[in-house]
Amino acid sequence: MENLLRPLIVVGGSVVLTLVIGWATDFLLRKADERHHETPLWGLLRRGRIPYMIVLFAALLRGSYDEADLLESRAEGVGRTLTLILIGSAAWLIIRIAAAIVETSYSRYASARAHRDPARVRRVRTQVTLIMRVVSAIVGVVAVATMLLTFPAFRAAGASLLASAGILGIVAGVAAQSTLSNMFAGFQIAFGDMVRIGDTVVVDGEWGTVEEITLTFLTVHTWDERRITMPVSYFTSKPFENWSRGTPQMTGIVFWHLDHTAPVEAMRDKLRDILRECPAWDGRAYNLCVTDSTPSTMQVRALVTAKDADDIWTVRVTVREQMMGWLADEHPYALPRVNTADAVLPPSSHGNGHRSSPDGVPAQQRRYHGNHNSGRPER
Repeated sequence: MENLLRPLIVVGGSVVLTLVIGWATDFLLRKADERHHETPLWGLLRRGRIPYMIVLFAALLRGSYDEADLLESRAEGVGRTLTLILIGSAAWLIIRIAAAIVETSYSRYASARAHRDPARVRRVRTQVTLIMRVVSAIVGVVAVATMLLTFPAFRAAGASLLASAGILGIVAGVAAQSTLSNMFAGFQIAFGDMVRIGDTVVVDGEWGTVEEITLTFLTVHTWDERRITMPVSYFTSKPFENWSRGTPQMTGIVFWHLDHTAPVEAMRDKLRDILRECPAWDGRAYNLCVTDSTPSTMQVRALVTAKDADDIWTVRVTVREQMMGWLADEHPYALPRVNTADAVLPPSSHGNGHRSSPDGVPAQQRRYHGNHNSGRPER
């Protein structure tokens, strides 16, 4: 009877004690989160309740397993398994705690500077993301190494592994040259303030927003919902446009090709009226002037401003659309036209044997269509 009750007491007691301690800890964290709304730390710590309970259960069962007299023939294997579970869950818990602390620190920093220096906030966010990835990788490597050291065969091979570490390091460095270069490029991007999460960039002619930065690759979310994944070494070796460097304010231009009779002064007044009704315009500046002319048209340029890249796009398309509609309704003569005229030859050429059309008009004087692309005379 005692042999039957002892395992039940040990295992059941470990389960019950784990549930009680886990529930009590989660209850205290939930109350602290309700009382302190200004900090997300307590709510973030609750995300680690699963690895926390696994650590408790593995530790309690590992400490009391010898007293249970359960599976004595496999006691060594069961004990090592519990040790491995304890190490893995402890590493998981450490990563969750570190993430909660880092995320809380970043949230406080971002809430204090989000309106004054958004570029700095994005830079810190990029650095925090990469630091957390490095911390997770280090904790994971240490946990795996500790697990391996629980096996006697790996402890015995430790000396030979250390002796060959230099040669293995050289071989690994040569084999993983591109990976290492990307990794160092990731640190350079994070702490060199070249590009940050949330920056608007133009890479290989693609316009988008930096969505994710890791130690090896960077993801750009384009305006048409595509994701472009590129190695981070690209941004340290090739030029690219970063529209979010410095202040996010931007200046945009809109071009029209119009007839020489276009009412430029009236267009300036209309541009002012359009911008006053456009919420995306930041009110800093606007301008309209003639920048070029050709024998058939003139080029008119409007200059507008906005607080960021998204708004400057909205302002440009709004100005272009409404100005073209206004010209078509109020000043249709200002739209570009192709003039047509009779190709009249000198009078002396009429008697030189040129054939006339049935209506008596020389063939050379036939009127051409406004669309000269056809190259055919009107019949």
